[in-house]
Amino acid sequence: MHDESTDVTNGCGKIRTGTQNEAALLALMEKTGYSMVQENGQRKFGGPPPGWEGPPPPRGCEVFVGKIPRDMYEDELVPVFERAGKIYEFRLMMEFSGENRGYAFVMYTTKEEAQLAIRILNNYEIRPGKFIGVCVSLDNCRLFIGAIPKEKKKEEILDEMKKVTEGVVDVIVYPSATDKTKNRGFAFVEYESHRAAAMARRKLIPGTFQLWGHTIQVDWADPEKEVDEETMQRVKVLYVRNLMISTTEDAIKAEFNKFKPGSVERVKKLRDYAFVHFFNREDAVAAMSIMNGKCIDGASIEVTLAKPVNKESTWRQHLNGQISPNSENLLVFANKEDGHQKSLGKPANLSIRLNGQHSPSPPEIERCTYPFFPGTKLTPISMYSLKSNHFSSAVMHLDYYCNKNNWAPPEYYLYSTTSQDGKVLLVYKIVIPTIANGSQSYFMPDKLCTTLEDAKELAAQFTLLHLGPF
Repeated sequence: MHDESTDVTNGCGKIRTGTQNEAALLALMEKTGYSMVQENGQRKFGGPPPGWEGPPPPRGCEVFVGKIPRDMYEDELVPVFERAGKIYEFRLMMEFSGENRGYAFVMYTTKEEAQLAIRILNNYEIRPGKFIGVCVSLDNCRLFIGAIPKEKKKEEILDEMKKVTEGVVDVIVYPSATDKTKNRGFAFVEYESHRAAAMARRKLIPGTFQLWGHTIQVDWADPEKEVDEETMQRVKVLYVRNLMISTTEDAIKAEFNKFKPGSVERVKKLRDYAFVHFFNREDAVAAMSIMNGKCIDGASIEVTLAKPVNKESTWRQHLNGQISPNSENLLVFANKEDGHQKSLGKPANLSIRLNGQHSPSPPEIERCTYPFFPGTKLTPISMYSLKSNHFSSAVMHLDYYCNKNNWAPPEYYLYSTTSQDGKVLLVYKIVIPTIANGSQSYFMPDKLCTTLEDAKELAAQFTLLHLGPF
């Protein structure tokens, strides 16, 4: 608890001493019967609560709370979060000074309570002029492993990971878009717990660890977005992966229409995966059962319900990954790791994700070089005569998008600030003169970058997302 000589302001002009803080926390513990332990920079209230029997609540029951006033503690916070349901554990991050670090994790006993907490307490005014942020928190149990030899099969990768790390549950490997006999050069390794995954990452992360003579890349995989059951019950779009590059949208539509002619509304194919939209949910569910594992053009496909993500709210929650200008107008349908390789330290392929989830952008961009023979005939063309899949850069995509819509080219305005550790941070504001008089006069992401290239790419990606479908 606090030292008796420490005085703390509670945000309303009143001063609370360390003794008063301790008394308030003791009163909370006595009232609720919960225990409280401070360790490793955090204070745990409960976990489990009094009389709890059985295992802890499953994944999806915990929420992250940010923007907490630094002089606010469990005696004020717990009653607020109890409004959404029974708290299993409340973890408040603490400074050595005795103040909190501005954020906490609240685990409820059910997923429904966690979802309710997000609905009723996100942007809640916890003190006059002080609004907290509440969003889902996921214990990540999955690692991304890159630079894996492409000829390795799932069983070989699984065996090797079990040899070098503990707690491996499964390995997810996707076949190459162009050669189904090879993997894409990366895999996702699922562990039995977040702790097991963290220990494995710590062991593998130095960059000197080798598998099959190759130095591998290791990072956290992007956690899969949790979608509530009520929303999933309304989904009538199927996500189909592992298609051949050559398979057309018409061919996919014909295959999915076979069991009930006219049931498919439309198909949107992106390289080797597609979204199949049905008129009725019942037909979508039936088609999923029938078509999963079937072969189309020689490729065994995987079919699941697409997970809808509201792109506006998702963007506000978290922006640090690849955005596709091919996104749906209102919903981005994404599913697991789409096979988009997680980029490590490559500014030209800034790995942007929405709320920890890959958006459905082309998973493999072919960057091949071919010999230029003397006498080869070259034809001058305009970049605007190409197709959008010729561009791997969002900056080029945006320029192409504006030209396609007969708009003036985007204008980039650079701004900077300095981080707490003295780094120069950059951000671009984009103005598209043709639409500047509309409802949104400019576009600026809510993340700052350390390099000019990343800042420009991020701003272009942000703008494309808000402009709608390509």
